[in-house]
Amino acid sequence: MNNAKDRERLERFCKVAFWEGVSYVVLLGIAMPLKYLAGWPDAVKYVGWAHGILFIAYAALLVDAMLRFKWPLTRGALYFVASLLPIAPFLVERQLRGKLRAEA
Repeated sequence: MNNAKDRERLERFCKVAFWEGVSYVVLLGIAMPLKYLAGWPDAVKYVGWAHGILFIAYAALLVDAMLRFKWPLTRGALYFVASLLPIAPFLVERQLRGKLRAEA
């Protein structure tokens, strides 16, 4: 990590990765059952919107990190695929937090 600004950017990506993962789990584990089992489609509407915004932020911050830190395309692709799996964003966040701690 070259400077405090780079650290901040990576911290932001970690936070978004975490909340994107939370929103995905809530969408699949709570909102979808509420829609189909309880007849409450608004749960998916609102949680889906939040998840969509977080997913776009995750993708944008991923591209930014790839360019800024010169990550290989394979790492970027792996992190992108992780955003499509319910629990994987937590693994990305954990790995990046470990990198931040190691460089502190």
